[in-house]
Amino acid sequence: MAQIRTAGPDDVEKIRCFGEAHIRPHYTPLIGAAAADDQVRLWWSEPQIRAAVTGGLVVVAAAGEQLVGVGQRGRRGDDHVVYKLYLDPGHRGDGLGPKLLGALIERLPADAGRLFIEHFAGNARAGAFYEREGFTVDRVEPSAGGDPALGVVWRSRPVA
Repeated sequence: MAQIRTAGPDDVEKIRCFGEAHIRPHYTPLIGAAAADDQVRLWWSEPQIRAAVTGGLVVVAAAGEQLVGVGQRGRRGDDHVVYKLYLDPGHRGDGLGPKLLGALIERLPADAGRLFIEHFAGNARAGAFYEREGFTVDRVEPSAGGDPALGVVWRSRPVA
Protein backbone atom coordinates (compact mmCIF):
# COMPACT_ATOMS: atom_id res chain seq x y z
CA MET A 1 0.00 0.00 0.00
CA ALA A 2 1.23 3.46 -0.85
CA GLN A 3 2.21 5.86 1.90
CA ILE A 4 1.23 9.54 1.80
CA ARG A 5 3.90 12.01 2.92
CA THR A 6 5.16 15.54 2.42
CA ALA A 7 7.55 15.71 -0.55
CA GLY A 8 11.18 16.47 0.19
CA PRO A 9 14.13 17.68 -1.88
CA ASP A 10 14.98 14.11 -2.93
CA ASP A 11 11.53 13.85 -4.55
CA VAL A 12 11.87 16.76 -6.98
CA GLU A 13 13.28 14.70 -9.85
CA LYS A 14 10.83 11.85 -9.15
CA ILE A 15 7.91 14.30 -9.28
CA ARG A 16 9.20 15.79 -12.54
CA CYS A 17 9.49 12.29 -14.02
CA PHE A 18 5.99 11.43 -12.76
CA GLY A 19 4.67 14.44 -14.65
CA GLU A 20 6.60 13.50 -17.78
CA ALA A 21 5.23 9.96 -17.65
CA HIS A 22 1.59 10.67 -16.83
CA ILE A 23 0.46 14.16 -17.77
CA ARG A 24 0.71 13.98 -21.58
CA PRO A 25 -1.09 10.60 -21.87
CA HIS A 26 -3.77 11.81 -19.46
CA TYR A 27 -4.45 15.17 -21.09
CA THR A 28 -3.83 14.57 -24.80
CA PRO A 29 -7.20 12.88 -25.42
CA LEU A 30 -8.97 15.54 -23.33
CA ILE A 31 -7.36 18.81 -24.44
CA GLY A 32 -5.05 17.93 -27.33
CA ALA A 33 -1.31 17.29 -27.62
CA ALA A 34 -0.20 20.94 -27.72
CA ALA A 35 -2.11 21.87 -24.56
CA ALA A 36 -0.90 18.69 -22.83
CA ASP A 37 2.70 19.60 -23.71
CA ASP A 38 2.09 23.07 -22.27
CA GLN A 39 0.92 21.52 -19.00
CA VAL A 40 4.13 19.53 -18.67
CA ARG A 41 6.35 22.46 -19.65
CA LEU A 42 4.66 25.00 -17.38
CA TRP A 43 3.74 22.98 -14.30
CA TRP A 44 6.11 20.02 -14.15
CA SER A 45 9.45 21.75 -14.70
CA GLU A 46 12.25 21.29 -12.19
CA PRO A 47 12.22 24.96 -11.00
CA GLN A 48 8.44 24.97 -10.52
CA ILE A 49 8.45 21.68 -8.63
CA ARG A 50 11.48 22.59 -6.52
CA ALA A 51 9.85 25.87 -5.42
CA ALA A 52 6.63 24.10 -4.44
CA VAL A 53 8.48 21.32 -2.59
CA THR A 54 10.68 23.86 -0.78
CA GLY A 55 7.52 25.70 0.25
CA GLY A 56 6.04 22.51 1.75
CA LEU A 57 3.17 22.57 -0.74
CA VAL A 58 3.52 19.08 -2.24
CA VAL A 59 2.46 15.68 -0.96
CA VAL A 60 3.21 12.38 -2.64
CA ALA A 61 1.91 8.83 -2.54
CA ALA A 62 4.87 6.46 -2.60
CA ALA A 63 4.88 2.70 -3.03
CA GLY A 64 8.42 1.92 -1.96
CA GLU A 65 10.70 4.12 -4.05
CA GLN A 66 8.10 4.69 -6.78
CA LEU A 67 5.82 7.74 -6.75
CA VAL A 68 2.27 6.76 -7.61
CA GLY A 69 0.55 10.06 -6.84
CA VAL A 70 1.23 13.78 -6.46
CA GLY A 71 -0.79 16.57 -4.88
CA GLN A 72 0.14 20.24 -4.75
CA ARG A 73 -1.57 23.20 -3.14
CA GLY A 74 -0.91 26.90 -3.45
CA ARG A 75 -2.50 30.31 -3.28
CA ARG A 76 -4.37 32.47 -5.71
CA GLY A 77 -4.70 35.79 -3.94
CA ASP A 78 -6.29 35.01 -0.59
CA ASP A 79 -7.67 31.67 -1.77
CA HIS A 80 -6.14 28.28 -0.99
CA VAL A 81 -6.11 26.14 -4.13
CA VAL A 82 -5.30 22.54 -5.04
CA TYR A 83 -3.35 22.83 -8.29
CA LYS A 84 -2.25 19.22 -8.75
CA LEU A 85 -3.90 15.96 -7.79
CA TYR A 86 -2.74 13.10 -9.99
CA LEU A 87 -2.46 9.34 -9.63
CA ASP A 88 -0.67 6.73 -11.67
CA PRO A 89 -3.55 5.12 -13.61
CA GLY A 90 -2.62 1.74 -12.16
CA HIS A 91 -3.41 3.06 -8.67
CA ARG A 92 -6.77 4.68 -9.36
CA GLY A 93 -9.55 3.16 -7.31
CA ASP A 94 -7.20 2.36 -4.41
CA GLY A 95 -8.47 5.27 -2.29
CA LEU A 96 -5.31 7.32 -2.82
CA GLY A 97 -7.07 10.33 -4.38
CA PRO A 98 -9.09 11.11 -1.24
CA LYS A 99 -6.01 10.43 0.89
CA LEU A 100 -3.83 12.85 -1.12
CA LEU A 101 -6.59 15.45 -0.95
CA GLY A 102 -6.92 14.88 2.79
CA ALA A 103 -3.18 15.31 3.26
CA LEU A 104 -3.30 18.64 1.42
CA ILE A 105 -6.23 19.77 3.57
CA GLU A 106 -4.44 18.74 6.78
CA ARG A 107 -1.53 20.99 5.83
CA LEU A 108 -3.64 24.10 5.27
CA PRO A 109 -3.25 26.97 7.73
CA ALA A 110 -5.68 26.85 10.66
CA ASP A 111 -7.52 29.95 9.42
CA ALA A 112 -8.31 28.48 5.98
CA GLY A 113 -12.08 28.38 5.69
CA ARG A 114 -12.46 27.34 2.07
CA LEU A 115 -10.48 25.31 -0.45
CA PHE A 116 -10.63 25.78 -4.21
CA ILE A 117 -9.70 23.31 -6.89
CA GLU A 118 -9.51 23.78 -10.64
CA HIS A 119 -9.65 21.43 -13.59
CA PHE A 120 -10.16 21.58 -17.33
CA ALA A 121 -13.80 21.39 -18.41
CA GLY A 122 -12.82 18.50 -20.69
CA ASN A 123 -11.72 16.44 -17.69
CA ALA A 124 -15.09 14.97 -16.69
CA ARG A 125 -13.44 12.27 -14.57
CA ALA A 126 -11.80 14.93 -12.37
CA GLY A 127 -15.08 16.82 -12.12
CA ALA A 128 -16.91 13.71 -10.91
CA PHE A 129 -14.19 12.96 -8.34
CA TYR A 130 -14.26 16.50 -6.96
CA GLU A 131 -18.05 16.40 -6.71
CA ARG A 132 -17.80 13.17 -4.69
CA GLU A 133 -15.33 14.96 -2.44
CA GLY A 134 -17.79 17.79 -1.75
CA PHE A 135 -16.57 20.45 -4.19
CA THR A 136 -19.25 22.49 -5.98
CA VAL A 137 -18.79 24.59 -9.11
CA ASP A 138 -18.13 28.27 -8.42
CA ARG A 139 -17.43 29.40 -11.96
CA VAL A 140 -16.07 28.36 -15.34
CA GLU A 141 -13.42 30.51 -17.03
CA PRO A 142 -13.58 30.13 -20.82
CA SER A 143 -10.29 29.37 -22.56
CA ALA A 144 -8.54 32.22 -24.34
CA GLY A 145 -8.70 30.28 -27.61
CA GLY A 146 -12.38 29.43 -27.26
CA ASP A 147 -11.93 25.65 -26.93
CA PRO A 148 -14.61 24.52 -24.43
CA ALA A 149 -12.46 21.59 -23.25
CA LEU A 150 -9.79 24.09 -22.17
CA GLY A 151 -12.18 26.11 -20.03
CA VAL A 152 -11.16 26.07 -16.38
CA VAL A 153 -13.77 24.88 -13.90
CA TRP A 154 -13.28 26.35 -10.42
CA ARG A 155 -14.85 24.42 -7.55
CA SER A 156 -14.76 25.01 -3.83
CA ARG A 157 -15.77 23.49 -0.55
CA PRO A 158 -15.58 24.55 3.08
CA VAL A 159 -12.63 23.24 5.07
CA ALA A 160 -13.77 21.47 8.22
